[in-house]
Amino acid sequence: MIYFNKYKALTFDCYGTLIDWENGILGALKPVLLAHNQNLNDNQILELFAELEAEIQQGEYMKYREVLKRVVKKFGEIIGFEPTNDEINSLPDSIQYWLPFPDTVEALKTLKQKFKLVIISNIDDDLFAFSAKHLEVEFDEIITAEQAKSYKPSLNNFKVAIERINLPLQEILHVAASVYHDIVAAKSLGLSTVWVNRRAGQQGTDATVSAVSQADLEVPDLKTLGTLSLGE
Repeated sequence: MIYFNKYKALTFDCYGTLIDWENGILGALKPVLLAHNQNLNDNQILELFAELEAEIQQGEYMKYREVLKRVVKKFGEIIGFEPTNDEINSLPDSIQYWLPFPDTVEALKTLKQKFKLVIISNIDDDLFAFSAKHLEVEFDEIITAEQAKSYKPSLNNFKVAIERINLPLQEILHVAASVYHDIVAAKSLGLSTVWVNRRAGQQGTDATVSAVSQADLEVPDLKTLGTLSLGE
């Protein structure tokens, strides 16, 4: 059970939690695959994306734009086609057009009335700037992978955020859709966590590696979180 009045800051994963990254990923990759006569279904695309992204991020740090370019190249290597330069760039270039989930903006504005809002995201500074315009709230802190020089689930990203927020751990609540990237790591550091299970009831996998952990609270969307937080 979570008592929201004990928290002063909410930290958020961005892509998959606030921004609909699955539709963003599919919108960029499906035209590339179809151009090379590769007819993978949505779940196959997302599952392969999750595997390749995690594999590339475990190596030496590189900017997320480069990670995504390598994902496209790897798709080609594995499936058997050679993407053009424009196709390689199409995935990172598409981020500027990825939109929030329908409930995100209103929920963030609701939560902003009560909490400091912080982003902890596996993204580059310039790419997040595109998304920030869509999210329509001012975040108190923004911690990117580019700043941390590492990618979640590395604990380093959370440690950078905790240091910057400068509040006791018990006053910080981490909110995320990815168990693999966020919930496991945040809980290991002693943070309370909310799992935004946006795929509840859906079949197939998502765009993250599978992992198991028990969050302190599970909600289906941000609207529910906003409503619960105002109930105290």
